[in-house]
Amino acid sequence: MNSKHFLDLDPSPRILLGPGPSMAPSRVLRAMATPLIGHLDPEFIALMKEIQELLRYAFQTENELTIPISGTGSAGMEASLANFIEPGDPVLIAVNGYFGERLCDMAGRYGAHVDRIDRPWGEVFTVAEIETALAKKHYKLLAIVHAETSTGALQPEIADIAAAAHHHGALLILDTVTSLGGVPVEIDAWGVDVAYSGTQKALSCPPGLAPLTVSPRAREILHTRKTTVANWYLDLSMVEHYWGDTRTYHHTAPISMNYALREALRIVAEEGLENRFTRHRTHAELLWEGLTELGLPPLVPIEYRLPTLTTPLLPEGLDEAAIRRHLLGEYNVEIAGGFGPLKGKVWRIGLMGFSSRRENVLLLLNALRELLRY
Repeated sequence: MNSKHFLDLDPSPRILLGPGPSMAPSRVLRAMATPLIGHLDPEFIALMKEIQELLRYAFQTENELTIPISGTGSAGMEASLANFIEPGDPVLIAVNGYFGERLCDMAGRYGAHVDRIDRPWGEVFTVAEIETALAKKHYKLLAIVHAETSTGALQPEIADIAAAAHHHGALLILDTVTSLGGVPVEIDAWGVDVAYSGTQKALSCPPGLAPLTVSPRAREILHTRKTTVANWYLDLSMVEHYWGDTRTYHHTAPISMNYALREALRIVAEEGLENRFTRHRTHAELLWEGLTELGLPPLVPIEYRLPTLTTPLLPEGLDEAAIRRHLLGEYNVEIAGGFGPLKGKVWRIGLMGFSSRRENVLLLLNALRELLRY
C-alpha cells in the first residue's frame, strides 16, 4: 500500500450550527492532546473524581452515581433503560419526536412491555395527560425527552411530571442530551431519578461520552433486580465499582475523551450556569427574530421553544437541501434538515455551547438573506 495516497488531515474550518456536534473550544481540543496515562493510574483516578464533581454541578445534583458513560449520547440512553428494565416490565414512554421513538425501540429490545403516549412532533405534553396515562396501570418507569432534538421543543414542568411518576410508583428517566449546559437542568430539585446526556451538544466537547446521573432511589432498584442486566458493557452494577471507591476494572476508559470532558466542564463552571443559560437564550432570541424577518418563523411556540435548537418553518417549494449545500460550500456553515414528518418542512439550527455566539447568528442570517435573495 502506498501511504502517500493518504494525505494529512485538513478538514474545512466549519462553523457547526446543526443539531450536533457543536464547535469545541481550543482549550478542549488541546486537552485531548495531553499525553496518555493508564486508566487505573492514581492521577487518572483523581481526574475521574474531578469529572464527577463537575458533572454534579452541571446536572445540579448530589447523586453519588454521576459518571460519564464510555460511548455517545445513545449509550447513555441505552444505559438508562437497560439497567432499570427487566423482561416483562411495563414502561410508559412519552413520544413527541424521533428520540422518543428511539426510547420505545430500545425499551422493547430489553423485553419491556411498552405503552406510549403521543403528541405531534413539535408539541409538548401536559402534566394532566401524563398523569392520566400513568393511572392506567402500574408502570416500572416513565421516560420522556426534555429537549427534543428533532423538533426544537423543550418539555416544561419536569418537576410536576416527576411527582406524578412517583405518585404512581414509577421512576422518571429524562433525556437531557440537548439541554444539559444550555438550559436549566435541575435533577435534584425536580426529583428526576435517571438522566443522561451527550458531550457534543451544549457542553461543546467532541462526541464520545454520555454524562449519566442516577438517584439513590433508582440505584436501589438497580441493586434489587431479579435478573442480570442484559447489556454487559453498560451494566451499572459493575461500572459503578470502576467509578466508585474500589476502582474495580471494568473496561478501559477513553482517556483523551475524559481529558476533554473535564476541560469542557471547567469552562461551564467558569462561566457559571446562569450566565450560560442567559447567553444561550439571548443568542436564540436574536436568531428567532432574524428568521421571522426572513419569513422563516420557528415551528415551536415561544413558550416551549428550545434555545439550543431551533426549527424554522420553510416556505413551500423551497429547495431547502440546495440552500444547505450552498451554506456549507460557500460559507462553511453547517445546519441540518428535518426528518420524519418534518422532512423538507424545517431546518434544524443549533446554537449550543461554544457555537452559541452572536457572530455566528449574524453570519447565518446574512448568508440566508443572500441565498434566499432577500
